Amino acid sequence: MFTSGINKNELFIGIDGGGTKCKAVIVNAKNEVLGSGIAGPGNPLHGFEQATTSIEQSARLALQDAGLTDVALSELIAGVGLAGVNLPSLFVQMQQWQHPFKNMHLTTDLVIACLGAHHSEEGAVIITGTGSCGFSFVKSKSFMLGGHGFPHGDKGSGAWIGFVACQQVLMALDTLTPQTTLTNLVQSHLEVNNTMQMVEVIANKPATFFAQIAGCVFSAAAKNDAIAIAIIKDGASYISDIARKLLAQTPSRLALIGGLSEVMTPWLDADIQNKLSAPLSPPEIGSVLYAKQQQVK
Repeated sequence: MFTSGINKNELFIGIDGGGTKCKAVIVNAKNEVLGSGIAGPGNPLHGFEQATTSIEQSARLALQDAGLTDVALSELIAGVGLAGVNLPSLFVQMQQWQHPFKNMHLTTDLVIACLGAHHSEEGAVIITGTGSCGFSFVKSKSFMLGGHGFPHGDKGSGAWIGFVACQQVLMALDTLTPQTTLTNLVQSHLEVNNTMQMVEVIANKPATFFAQIAGCVFSAAAKNDAIAIAIIKDGASYISDIARKLLAQTPSRLALIGGLSEVMTPWLDADIQNKLSAPLSPPEIGSVLYAKQQQVK
């Protein structure tokens, strides 16, 4: 940690709030990370109070991790990038939040992902985590695909993969399709023995719940489970199609980020895999870069 000789006026906090977790980092003037913290879901689409609580908790944990016990949140300039605030009503609601920071610069998770991945506004990103979305910013023009939310959108995401897996397992338990490795893995994960038990467990669950089941699908696919492979291929085909649309905007770089990026990349079409660039920094650093941009405007 770089906590000696800290100038409080040079501290920034960057926050990345998604459907599963909210991550915060404290950085100094040199963009060196002093501390980090992780709290619960930070997407206001799935609960405004949950999102704001997670933002505060992750920020306080980051201060604690940095050993900055004499620094208050009210002394920090915050860059906050959240899933869900691409919806105008949620953006307004978050802007009206009585936040604890000195200043809060709010934007979408896509903008901070792009800034973090490329250290520039120019570029394109595809997020594959709890949800899925594509975004590019080229020649001062933004372009977005997907990001419609679970369950009506977010194909290729962890939530979508887990949800479709549950549908397939229910059909297998009803003996309409063969029972496979995927059936056993999902049943074990959910601790259920039949369809009635399973429906009781999965009914009305949020995106984060189904995203946790995605690991069963990738595990089953590694064991050559045909149904698991079909689910992943379907999702990967959608992500590849999004990539082609983004590449048509001629971005300087395209990066795949999010919790599923590593396991999903090998399933993408070969031509898309060859055009991916590694992200330079994670989205929470993009939040810091965004806040610093806004401070000088």
